[in-house]
Amino acid sequence: MSAGITLTVILAVGIGVTLGLLGGGGSILAVPLLVYVAGLPGKEAIATSLLVVGVTSAVAVIPHLRAGRVRWRTGLIFGAAGMVGAYLGGLAGAKLPEKLLLVAFALMMLATAGAMIRGRRNTTGNATPTDLPIRRILLDGVVVGAVTGLVGAGGGFLVVPALALLGGLPMPIAVGTSLVVIAMKSFAGLAGYLSTVQINWALAAAVTAAAVLGSLIGGRLAGRIPETTLRKTFGWFVVVMGVFTLAQELPTAMVTSLWLWAGLLLTTAVTLAVHRHRSRRRATTPPQPSPPTRVGATR
Repeated sequence: MSAGITLTVILAVGIGVTLGLLGGGGSILAVPLLVYVAGLPGKEAIATSLLVVGVTSAVAVIPHLRAGRVRWRTGLIFGAAGMVGAYLGGLAGAKLPEKLLLVAFALMMLATAGAMIRGRRNTTGNATPTDLPIRRILLDGVVVGAVTGLVGAGGGFLVVPALALLGGLPMPIAVGTSLVVIAMKSFAGLAGYLSTVQINWALAAAVTAAAVLGSLIGGRLAGRIPETTLRKTFGWFVVVMGVFTLAQELPTAMVTSLWLWAGLLLTTAVTLAVHRHRSRRRATTPPQPSPPTRVGATR
């Protein structure tokens, strides 16, 4: 086993850890890991990542299932629509240029990072509606599935908000249900790619086993690490990875401009974070009492 393959298998543990902790996000690392560390061609890397993400998500859902955090009806409806979109996306992706797919994947990374940094809307207090908006769920499922099949990203940070907002699911249940949807979409996207792309099954099995191990570790760590801190830190890491991927695929002039924009966004984000922190401190600091007025003071 070469050094690159060994390093790929070791780093694949992180894919599973992130999936186990956040219910998504780890899959966004699979394609760049397989392309730039393992040295796989772009299409083979995307197909392999769909296998890794599908199996890992199926295993990661087990603790959520035991805890009753999976809503099967909503998940199966969304997942079935997502499978259609993912299969069509996989067929289309197998015929598109690799450079175009990798650029699209990098843009998907930046969009996912934005969702992670921005955070999820809290729907804990919402009751689950009896009548789900079936048409909207089917449409969103097809669109998200097509993105998954096309670029190989599981789309957890697209699925979770959709389940929470459209299905009215509390966030913990949306996370557990999203893993069912991600597994279904990933396997359908893989089927689309397998018609024209060959996979190194030995490498795929090793990476999948490492990611599954990571998902079990992530499941045990869930709740022990502040979710908000972890998600935002990982989000900025994905920003760097997305810019790096674009840097490998785009002309130099465009890359320089991209790094300048990334630096501007980071500076703006840090400034806003500092401003919010100061505003919170001022809001929580009790007002100082006025000094007592002395009787008989000179006018």
